[in-house]
This record gives sequence, C-alpha cells and structure tokens, in this order.
Amino acid sequence: MSVRDLTILGCSSQQPTRRRNHGAYLFRWNDEGLLFDPGEGTQRQFIYANVAPTVVSRIFISHFHGDHCLGLGSMIMRLNLDKVEHEIHCYYPASGKKYFDRLRYGTIYHDTVKVIEHPVSEAGVVHDDGKFVVEAAYLKHSVECLGWRVTEPDRRKFDPAKLKAYKIEGPLVKELEKKGVMTVEGERVRIEDVSWIKKGDTIAVVIDTLPCQRAIDLARNAKLFLCESTYLENHRHLADKHYHLTAKQAALLAKEADVERLILTHFSARYLDLHEFEKEARPIFPNTYAADDLKVFPLPY
Repeated sequence: MSVRDLTILGCSSQQPTRRRNHGAYLFRWNDEGLLFDPGEGTQRQFIYANVAPTVVSRIFISHFHGDHCLGLGSMIMRLNLDKVEHEIHCYYPASGKKYFDRLRYGTIYHDTVKVIEHPVSEAGVVHDDGKFVVEAAYLKHSVECLGWRVTEPDRRKFDPAKLKAYKIEGPLVKELEKKGVMTVEGERVRIEDVSWIKKGDTIAVVIDTLPCQRAIDLARNAKLFLCESTYLENHRHLADKHYHLTAKQAALLAKEADVERLILTHFSARYLDLHEFEKEARPIFPNTYAADDLKVFPLPY
C-alpha cells in the first residue's frame, strides 16, 4: 500500500523564522508526490524531512509572490540532477507565465526532465489524466491567486467475506472485475454482489485569500483542507489589509465546506506559539491542527 500523507516542508509566510521555513507542502498520494507552493529553501527541507525529492511528480503554484514560488527553480534543477524519468506536471496561473519561465530557466543546467506545463486561464477542471482530477478557482488576494482541489478516481472495493461465500478467489477475482458477471458452481454472481464503489478522496489547498465563496466551493467535503491562517483575530485588521485569513476565518470556511480535517498554515513571523491558532479555530471547527515544519499528517484510506 502506497504512502498517503501530507508533509509540511515549511509553514511560514512572507518571512522565514529560526524555526519555520518559507511554505512548501508535499502530499504523497497514490505513488505520486504533489508539491504545493515551494518557497525558498524547499530542496533543503526535503533532506530534513527524510524524503527524496524524486517523489515529486506534480508542482502547484498558487501565485507568484516570492514566498510561494522561489523554490520552484531549484526543485526543477534537482529533479534534473537526479535524472527522474517520470513527467513533471506544473500548474500555475497563466498570467504568471513570464515568472514561471524566469524561475525555471534562471541558471545554467542540463534540462533533461520532461516538464508539462498547465497554465491556468479559466477556473474549473484544469487536468484529468485518470489518476487525479485537478480543479482550480481564483481566490480573493492582492494578485491573481489560485486555490486547488484534487480528487482521486473512485475505486471498486471487494468484500473478502462475500468473495469467500461465493468461492471466488485468486484469478477468479480478476475475471469478475473484467467481465462484471460470472458463474461459479452453477450460481450467477454479479460484481455488485461482492463489491462496492468507494468514492475517491479529495484534498483542497487554499493559500492566500480573503474569505470568499470560491474557497468554500473548493473545499466542499474534502478529506483534508490545507488553508492559510496568517493572522489571529486580534490582528484581523492586518489580515484584511494584506488579503489574508485569520484562524477563526479559516475555521468558518472549513465548517461551511463540511471538510473532514483542517490544517492551518502560512503563519506570520510575529507569532511564536502556533497552538494559539488551534485554540482560536477549534471552538468553531474542532478537527483543526496547526502545521509546523517537518510535521506529517496522515491521509488515511
């Protein structure tokens, strides 16, 4: 069974601190690595997290403020250095194409990796390759900024007890999966008799926005919602001024979207105790956790 988790490679916002790197978030999911908003120093954070950078297969850039993208160039160079053979899909706002190119080709290196760009110019489904459905929506920030919703395919799950009752095992399971119906010892068995469809899980990532309906729509019924909460409510005026959320506002979004779990991140450097974010959010949305550098959150089946 493949690893399914979220590794926080960094959780700071505009300024890194002694303990918190610029933001970067890695989902290991269905044998792929989905890297969101790699800030400065992301490549080094992989070392501290004891995760090989070669796991990365998709990179998402919400917008081109430096703390969300300055690690992009070094990550692509690292994947070239490691000579990864799989494709690297990159998703970003189409309006930032010139910044993407500058980051990707900012230095001299041997360009050997196949990078497939997905510049997003319209909200909605931006990629569906059978492995994941990637959706994007424009958030309410000071520059064009995208939030993301990623969903895995639905999967058929077999009930071992029912398979045993119908004496279906080994190659017969594959045969039933292929044909949809078969006869075993004179009894007709449909695939629906011994299995069910498990809906694919969804994650949502919203980093840098004021409260808006689009953020709620992206997060609707998500298994895990990674959301910025740059400020606490006592600095609400700063959140409004800089187009960011407080922990309370993030919790309200999570509650409205009916998500399963909320992970808060993108904290202002002014805060030392990240537990204050949990304290503010949990009365509204109890299943809330504050990110921290190198912390790992499971994404269970």
